[in-house]
Amino acid sequence: MAVVDVCGPQPYQVFIDHDTTMKVGIRVQELGARKALIVHQPPLAAVARSIAQDLENNNIEPHLAAVPDAEDGKSIAVASELWDVLGRAGFSRQDAVVTVGGGAATDMGGFIAATWMRGIDVVHVPTTLLAMVDAAVGGKTGMNTAEGKNLVGAFHEPKGVFIDLERVYTLPEEEIVSGSAELIKTGFIADPKILDLFQEGASRHWPELIERSVAVKAGVVSEDLKESGLREILNYGHTLGHAIERREQYRWRHGNAVAVGMMFVAYLALQRGLIDESVVSLHRTILEAAGLPTRYEHGVFDELYEGMTRDKKNKNGHIRFVVLDGIGSCTRIEDATKEEMRAAYEAMMGD
Repeated sequence: MAVVDVCGPQPYQVFIDHDTTMKVGIRVQELGARKALIVHQPPLAAVARSIAQDLENNNIEPHLAAVPDAEDGKSIAVASELWDVLGRAGFSRQDAVVTVGGGAATDMGGFIAATWMRGIDVVHVPTTLLAMVDAAVGGKTGMNTAEGKNLVGAFHEPKGVFIDLERVYTLPEEEIVSGSAELIKTGFIADPKILDLFQEGASRHWPELIERSVAVKAGVVSEDLKESGLREILNYGHTLGHAIERREQYRWRHGNAVAVGMMFVAYLALQRGLIDESVVSLHRTILEAAGLPTRYEHGVFDELYEGMTRDKKNKNGHIRFVVLDGIGSCTRIEDATKEEMRAAYEAMMGD
């Protein structure tokens, strides 16, 4: 078993192994909970029932709550329904939430835990590659509104994350492709070995890739939980990516949008002389080999620009971009003009 420690104000561990879900009941019992709400997506009902049985075996009363798949599960209507479930079941501050599923389940379940009685414990069981290496680690929770993605949320660290490696080998291809974007991102911003492993063939290296990517995120959030500085590097590719997701009404997979966003900021950095053509080409080579898109649509830059102006990372009216100044090294651009952004977008589309 690989164990990654996430340090900071409330340390916890990420367990990476086979059959880790069988350890969830013991962890929730250690937290002193009497009841646990299992927030899961419909296709994972059997997994949720298995965890419920494990909780019962550890003298914890389980309650199951299915939420819609993907971004449909991150609405105020879903949050209200889950709060009602907790209220009817008499959940106290000593009880817990267990999330089972992809990033939307961990985001929403974490948000519910953060807001019920001003915060109860949460344990994550991520089942998609994207959730394993990104959403379940770091304490960010959130839900969407018509105005944008994750604009409502809280920082609420889990009490444990349990990654079952067996699930990676059963995921649909589109889930592997989308999740690969966040893995590749951690390679570009901090751990170039990840890029080497992808080029050798990701399917041969999933355990090491997942552990390395989780370690990158754990290291960053341990130093900067609430995104006051260093943590911003985890947003590499996300500024344009979120604008694309919003334009697509969240029907584009997150990783696909982030992949295009990474290509965009690579061209922005190239224009500034921060990186050279070889780094831009490496982006395209690795992303396309993983099955990810590296272009979006012609003629929609103005609409995407408007979406980027709504990004929650902006400060003083300026759109902020995390960019590379070398492989494994990041800086920021905070003064890009609209025409400079347009030029980077058009270069991305026309290359």
